[in-house]
Amino acid sequence: MKVRKIVVFLITLLFLSSVGSFAFAAKSDWPQQLRFPSGPPGGTWFALGGAISDMWTKNVIQVGSGSGGGTSNIVNISRGQADLGLSVTSALGAAVKGIDPFKEPVKGASLFANLYRQYTYFIMRKDYAEAQGVTSVKDIVEKKLPIRFATLKPGTSSEMAIRGIFERGYGVTWNDMKKWGASIQFASYSDGADLLADNHLDCFAFQVGRISPVIMDIESRVDVVLLPVDEEARSAMSEVYGTTTFNIEAGLYKGAQEPVPTVGDYTCIVVRDTLPEDLVYELAKALWENKESLAEAFADIKELNPKEAITEGVPAHPGSIKFWSEVK
Repeated sequence: MKVRKIVVFLITLLFLSSVGSFAFAAKSDWPQQLRFPSGPPGGTWFALGGAISDMWTKNVIQVGSGSGGGTSNIVNISRGQADLGLSVTSALGAAVKGIDPFKEPVKGASLFANLYRQYTYFIMRKDYAEAQGVTSVKDIVEKKLPIRFATLKPGTSSEMAIRGIFERGYGVTWNDMKKWGASIQFASYSDGADLLADNHLDCFAFQVGRISPVIMDIESRVDVVLLPVDEEARSAMSEVYGTTTFNIEAGLYKGAQEPVPTVGDYTCIVVRDTLPEDLVYELAKALWENKESLAEAFADIKELNPKEAITEGVPAHPGSIKFWSEVK
């Protein structure tokens, strides 16, 4: 009886070994691991990138995550220095067209999936807004305010979007603003929140999902207002970058007692074109199947859906197209 158990055990080992060899052969063209830069430390993207990387490592392939930025991630993917990265769909559209901040069309990067809606927030101290009579972003430009202003660092999608709103929507650059006395700073989410709360900034602007812990943290420390982006600027951004208009819901934040129209976009994952189709398909499948567990920590992931996962006019990876079309 003991000998029989040993024989059965050895046969089982041989079977598992053969299955493992077959599985490895089927995936022999896959890289050993993937590089997945996310966003600035302290922000939602940084934490989300880590969570998605852990999920993929458990279900598909070893994935390492780290800090990054919406535009720099696209560039690094195109250069083969990253395999996937978080960004916004408008940044990918700008990259493909070679629109500022990209000096020429970027090749080698395509859309993996739109994850959730991205809102552009201009958060101004309430005392400053009332003292200067500011009711919209346009007032900053028309009044040529010597404002202490900050956004995220260059290379992030937030900086691209905020700069684009001023340049495309209102016709002014960072240098123009400095000439009339404004100061322009670049900070992380946490540093910008501290500067605003401590009265070292008048306005802090960035892109983030519908529910932002950063904004909640700011509102717990100082009274602020969320400024609307005027229609002319939203239209200009739509024409150039393909963005849309989202309304920040009334009451979602203390600083928004009425719906606040702003530039809308999507947080997305960009992927390297040369990754195998079956690998990208499995990554998309794992993301979809683990949506609910990810949403327990990142509520915005609940917005992930097959109908909005792929955007027309932006190149998408064949593996992604195949998966998201199958689950519609």
